[in-house]
Amino acid sequence: MITSYQLRAARALLGIDQRELARLADLSLPTVQRMEASEGQIRGVVETLVKIVRAIEGAGVELIGENASSSGLGRGVRLRETTCGRSPGKPHSMLFDKPPSGDR
Repeated sequence: MITSYQLRAARALLGIDQRELARLADLSLPTVQRMEASEGQIRGVVETLVKIVRAIEGAGVELIGENASSSGLGRGVRLRETTCGRSPGKPHSMLFDKPPSGDR
């Protein structure tokens, strides 16, 4: 449903701290802290997960599932992986790097 990485990134995009996210989601601060400290997909009570997702989306961040397209408008970021499932090392920058040969 949501990963700890998405949760931390969403909070960063919103410019809020864990305490504010807990308030928006009507959850305790330790609950948000545990969710963010987990590795990968967050597991827990479905109602708690729904609260956090609703709070994030209600505040203006679209959560995009793996391999899903975005239907929203506006700026955003997406984590990119290589075909072997690992981070690409030094990523290509649209603004500052020349595209690799064959990428046009």
